[in-house]
Amino acid sequence: MAKIKTVYTCSFCGFQSPKWLGKCPDCDQWNSFYEEKNPARKNASKPADGPAPLALHTIAAQQDDRTPTGISELDRVLGGGLVKGAVVLIGGDPGIGKSTLVLQALTKLSETGHKVLYVSGEESARQIRMRAERLGRLPENVLILAETSLEQIDAHINECKPDMIVIDSVQTVYSPDLESAPGSVSQLREISSHLIQHAKRTDTATFLVGHVTKDGAIAGPRVLEHMVDTVLYFEGDRGHSYRILRAVKNRFGSTDEIGIFEMSSSGLIEVTSPSELFISERRNQTPGSAVVPSIEGTRPILIEIQALVAPSPLAMPRRTAIGIDQNKTSLLIAVLEKKIGVKLFNQDVFINVAGGVRVNEPAVDLGIVAAIISSRLDQQVPADMVLCGEVGLTGEVRAVSQISVRINEAARLGFKRCILPEGSRKNISEKHAIECISVTSIQDMVDYVFKLK
Repeated sequence: MAKIKTVYTCSFCGFQSPKWLGKCPDCDQWNSFYEEKNPARKNASKPADGPAPLALHTIAAQQDDRTPTGISELDRVLGGGLVKGAVVLIGGDPGIGKSTLVLQALTKLSETGHKVLYVSGEESARQIRMRAERLGRLPENVLILAETSLEQIDAHINECKPDMIVIDSVQTVYSPDLESAPGSVSQLREISSHLIQHAKRTDTATFLVGHVTKDGAIAGPRVLEHMVDTVLYFEGDRGHSYRILRAVKNRFGSTDEIGIFEMSSSGLIEVTSPSELFISERRNQTPGSAVVPSIEGTRPILIEIQALVAPSPLAMPRRTAIGIDQNKTSLLIAVLEKKIGVKLFNQDVFINVAGGVRVNEPAVDLGIVAAIISSRLDQQVPADMVLCGEVGLTGEVRAVSQISVRINEAARLGFKRCILPEGSRKNISEKHAIECISVTSIQDMVDYVFKLK
């Protein structure tokens, strides 16, 4: 019998120690170690059979064989479709729509003749049928398996040989060879390794649905994200009906693309024009609001930046930002006070990206500055104006990329004027149906927008 070895494993990063530690030396998390018993593996007496090493120049070149899922927003995030043998990890808050998304994708794939297998460790087959009826489709080529044992799942996969597999969720599957509970670090490592090897060996595209922690990260060790080919996060606010699918890792495409869906009673509906969605409830003639053309991957999106500046009763005024980096807010407030004399040292400043979307690119800096000044002076930014530009620490407005794409999107939605950096004007190669006003500093923007000359 194999000797039982006791180790202590960090539940965050998978670091193992022969004794319990209060703080993980690898990821610096406190109280994350738990006891785990694993049988010691014997060394192999002879090398395992396998393919021999190949010279790089002798390997046949082959383009990625992508299979469209039938959901264009999902295909956009994946980089054009599913690649054979790819393993995709999807994470998100409970009830956000992960299972609905993969079931809709499997339904579309089955309609094109693909044989798919949906393995559920949380719901019964009858519950999955009820969801499929709500979505309006009962496809014939979708096989449902309610099972959590890896041995049973593996046997059914080898028997039916599907083209695509969904494991919902990977934290519920366990291997009887390990004594630890389902969802533990050792179980996740063993389960995911086995499924990934099967996907690569048989060229079977595999979706792994994962739980998330209270911090929003996928539960389990980070090694799980390193092992898979693509990591997708399904984001959304329960107060809004739309959902955003974002890639944080993709070996077969870009990580800048996002997919936008709207949750309805009949499932997820693709949003083909997100700009109209995010500014549809914008009120004109309201101080503290500015529209910014942002770029997410290859798609321009108009978003509304809202600011509220109010006198603070506190010795240290509050600086709150939702949807943008908190440090960026503090930086821009300091630039405003130093370079153009806007007094904010005794004011609370609240910044919000309307609709709950998160924006990380520097091109929104000028819109944030305009919204703060608008609220502070109680003067509205013109309703037909958009602003884009990166703001430096000296108050200069720096050039941004893809300026023509941003201007075209603003013009399509009826905007008449655009404030842009002087450095970006040289990149405009065509005549636009919108007036372009170039500025070199935030002082120039303030003088034009708020007529302070």
